[in-house]
Amino acid sequence: MKYIRFFNELGIGDVPIVGGKNASLGEMYQNLTPKGVNIPNGFATTSDAYWLLLKENNIKEKIHTILNDIDISDTLNLQKRGLEVRTLILNSHLPKALVDELIEAYKTLSNEYGSQNIDVAVRSSGTAEDLPDASFAGQQETFLNIDTPEALLKSVQRCFASLFTDRAISYRTSRGFSHFKVALSVGVQKMVRSDISSSGIMFTIDTESGSENLILINSIWGLGENVVSGRVNADEFFIFKPTLKNGINTILKRSLGSKKEKMLYAEDVRTINIATTKEEQESFSINDNEVMELAKQALIIEEHYGRPMDIEWAKDGNDSKLYIVQARPETVMSKQNKSMTSEQYSLNAKGAKILTSGRAVGEKIGTGKVTVINNTSEFARFNDGDILVADSTNPDWEPIMKKASAVITNRGSRTCHAAIVAREIGVPAVVGCANATEVLKDSQVVTVSCAEGDEGYVYEGELAYSVKIIDMSKLKPTKTKLFVNVGNPTEAFSFAKMPNDGVGLARMEFIMNNSIAAHPMALVDMKRGKSVKDEDKIRSFMTPYTDTKEFFIHKLSEGIGMIAAAFYPKPVIIRTSDFKSNEYRNMLGGFLYEAIEENPMIGFRGASRYYDESYREAFEWECAALKRVREEMGLTNIKIMIPFVRTPEEGKKVIEIMSKQGLIQGKDGLEIYAMCEIPANVILADKFLEVFDGYSIGSNDLTQLTLGVDRESAKIAHIFDERNEAVKRMLQMAIEACKERGKYIGICGQAPSDYPEITEFLVQEGIDSISLNPDSLFKMHQVVSELEEKTSVSSRKK
Repeated sequence: MKYIRFFNELGIGDVPIVGGKNASLGEMYQNLTPKGVNIPNGFATTSDAYWLLLKENNIKEKIHTILNDIDISDTLNLQKRGLEVRTLILNSHLPKALVDELIEAYKTLSNEYGSQNIDVAVRSSGTAEDLPDASFAGQQETFLNIDTPEALLKSVQRCFASLFTDRAISYRTSRGFSHFKVALSVGVQKMVRSDISSSGIMFTIDTESGSENLILINSIWGLGENVVSGRVNADEFFIFKPTLKNGINTILKRSLGSKKEKMLYAEDVRTINIATTKEEQESFSINDNEVMELAKQALIIEEHYGRPMDIEWAKDGNDSKLYIVQARPETVMSKQNKSMTSEQYSLNAKGAKILTSGRAVGEKIGTGKVTVINNTSEFARFNDGDILVADSTNPDWEPIMKKASAVITNRGSRTCHAAIVAREIGVPAVVGCANATEVLKDSQVVTVSCAEGDEGYVYEGELAYSVKIIDMSKLKPTKTKLFVNVGNPTEAFSFAKMPNDGVGLARMEFIMNNSIAAHPMALVDMKRGKSVKDEDKIRSFMTPYTDTKEFFIHKLSEGIGMIAAAFYPKPVIIRTSDFKSNEYRNMLGGFLYEAIEENPMIGFRGASRYYDESYREAFEWECAALKRVREEMGLTNIKIMIPFVRTPEEGKKVIEIMSKQGLIQGKDGLEIYAMCEIPANVILADKFLEVFDGYSIGSNDLTQLTLGVDRESAKIAHIFDERNEAVKRMLQMAIEACKERGKYIGICGQAPSDYPEITEFLVQEGIDSISLNPDSLFKMHQVVSELEEKTSVSSRKK
């Protein structure tokens, strides 16, 4: 055939002929099918077919005249001219030579699948589309459930016309691409019956942090167009690549999406959206085995292309197999990763009113006036610098998205259209808010913050924020290890981009509070079949889990695993739960399990809880989560730290429980540290260090107990000072004790983050590591680097 190529005749070198999308499908069909990647067969029209259409109908000059001197900032004029060009192409005739070949190719494909008229997807592929330096993805149209020769011919012509959608015209013009140096190829591929199953998108790079150690999979019920458009909030899965390459199936995190609709086949209109059932909304659309199968196929695709990839997949409800239906280079985060500078946004104002929230896209902050847009006819109302608020967006919206200072949508997940475009144009976006178009009003001034982790917030008013530019190429390694303190797992991969030597403190209680919410013993009693306070709320929060123990272990291990993976293979020190009794009381179901203490700071907390019968089983569940991270996830870089150990005997009791739960000190490099935060830990360091592998100093509690100051008392707050000579002597003694015995000694308290002089003191005393809050890491890096340089110069002179 002259104008048709089947996938087995195409490779990546054929981009000028069939565009990136179809060339990639041919490349994978030929090279990756033998490696286990399932690609439905199909064929593509060549660029010659497109040029033949223009030539036979004599319309090339007419198109040029219509688009000459177009001003893409004039939305109404753009819409008018785009419609003229598309009408011109749709009113043309398809060349007979092309028609004959299309019908013949369709018949051949149908015969291959044992059908008279096979159902196919008809997709556009621009010859400049999906290139690493020009992301044209989504600019043209796709038509699904095409199952007759007549419908195929009509769809092909509509694809040709879609080369001149408003969004495509705007995209090419803004990037300096000539409209006549881009042709259009049409891909025709066997449909995967995901309408009766599930489908989605996956990236072999984290779309937020840019980490190339992650595979992100989004999944929904039904046809995949809903996840691409952002119409549906998808299920989300993170898989860790380094352990996957070693044969360990590590799903770091699972997030349940609402998935309130699904797209199905329909006879008259080809596809239709219907509401999903409650059962579908409350269950994952693919299981763990399918997640791992997809991840393995993604890894094969990435290794073949040698770069991060953006992949569309679908599961066939008839044969239950998973198929790859598209793959293109990822073009946003992979470019950013090459930069040696980093922007850190931080909100200066606290306590502002939150109007709505959703999934944060990017890490920036933006302010401006709200403009709520319901459909494309309202585009003329949108001005430069406005904040776009919409139910969802699709590629037709790109001309106004480029004017926006931020984007907010009711629907969507981190791989939806709004999220992808926001990353590309570099503005913050909060997607999946559910109620944004209801609570936000035209001309209302708001601040959009994506600088606070996984959750994005829309605040009332214009709030002050700051931006710090960091040139990481100028930072030198330091002899003293500089760790970072991490609480929120969703921020871990972003923090891991900073120059660091690992994590000195990962707070387990943050994960428990945010991902589990219920008092651990309430979950234990529910597991035993007992009725507990707030049980309905707890069950609702647990969805889709029904077993309380599995819910607790799963959520805790996922949170720990995200932090451990972000910094892998660097050491990550996880502190077991360190809530006080008043904090435990505030958890769901916690009221009945906690006594009221006059001073919870020195009450029933830390190690004393773990062997007490009122909490012991919950601690055993904590151990099970830690064991899962180390053994099942393969993240053996985690160390464990026990807080508030009052006596060496307490330490022995806790380590014995851990050992019985499979956390054996020394096995596979497992080290168990104690928090050095009680004067007894310093005074009896020789005894404690017989039990533990080292110390991490908690300067907050050590200062409190050394000076006899309740750190929560405002009356004597002026006395609380880590720079006090008594506290410094405690620090000095702890460091000396560990160094004498060859044990690890670090600090994870607040003092080094607040006071450069404390950091200098610790470096001079020879501490192994200093763990800092992320916002002070760069400042203290400079302090440590300069101090070590001075020390080095001084010693050389001597």
